[in-house]
Amino acid sequence: MGVDLTKFYIAVSLISLLGACQSFKRPEPPATLNSRYNDQQPALSGDGRWLALVSNRNNSNEILLYDLRGKKFIQLPGLNQGNVILESPSLSRTGRYLVYISSVQGRPDVAIYDRATRRAEILTQNYRNWVRNPQISADGRYIVFETARRGQWDIEVLDRGPLIELDIPDGTPVANP
Repeated sequence: MGVDLTKFYIAVSLISLLGACQSFKRPEPPATLNSRYNDQQPALSGDGRWLALVSNRNNSNEILLYDLRGKKFIQLPGLNQGNVILESPSLSRTGRYLVYISSVQGRPDVAIYDRATRRAEILTQNYRNWVRNPQISADGRYIVFETARRGQWDIEVLDRGPLIELDIPDGTPVANP
């Protein structure tokens, strides 16, 4: 009987090892708010439909976008990178533009993600000062943030210019500035 039990334990051990060698698929995060994960820094879009937040649902610091009307998370391809810490999200009127702090190797920069083009862009790449707490205007043209340029925290306004595509509800006429 002792021999049979030993063979059984060896067989179970081998099966466990083989199972562990198979590719591991990361579990999908829950599709609801208020989960067991650490969700923080919420930001609402101007139209009240979109909620951006910082979460650790995928075992890393990410910005997630939740559709309050559809009650589901929306994919943001090209936004969350494994080696980048993202924080302080802010949304434009319809959630097209998402402004946030992106820190690579401890250096924070103000960045913007355009959901229409699925591209992220660093706005303060050559900026030599510390930045924090960015906010975007409803139409997506202006971004404000705190800067330590003068040795204290001051406010800066970044105008993205009159040629950007504004975040406006469909069919809304835009007056020239």
